[in-house]
Amino acid sequence: DVQLQASGGGLVQAGGSRRLSCAASGFTFDDYAVGWFRQAPGKEREGILCINNVDGSTLYADSVKGRFTISSDNAKNTVYLQMNNLKLEDTAVYYCAAVDGRGWIGIDEDIYEYWGQGTLVTVSS
Repeated sequence: DVQLQASGGGLVQAGGSRRLSCAASGFTFDDYAVGWFRQAPGKEREGILCINNVDGSTLYADSVKGRFTISSDNAKNTVYLQMNNLKLEDTAVYYCAAVDGRGWIGIDEDIYEYWGQGTLVTVSS
């Protein structure tokens, strides 16, 4: 069975850092792209970044450029989201998702095949 397990959420102060993990199983990790999405209270879910394990390419939404970094450890089948300089508006449930990386990829959630459960990040002042 395909599984994506997001973890690492919690409470963090504004200006602080947090690292989320997305552990994958049940599919050929090296052939897939993994994206991170988030849904803030009262807002629609948005794609924020993704990494394609096929070629290592990455895409970032403007809202997180310069603060968030995505990386992949193919040996561990895990993708990481490093979040720095967190802001109050980064408070959200964060989700990871996967899609076959041998086609076009992006941060449009409609293209993603597999989803993990969310992990809540709360940024406090």
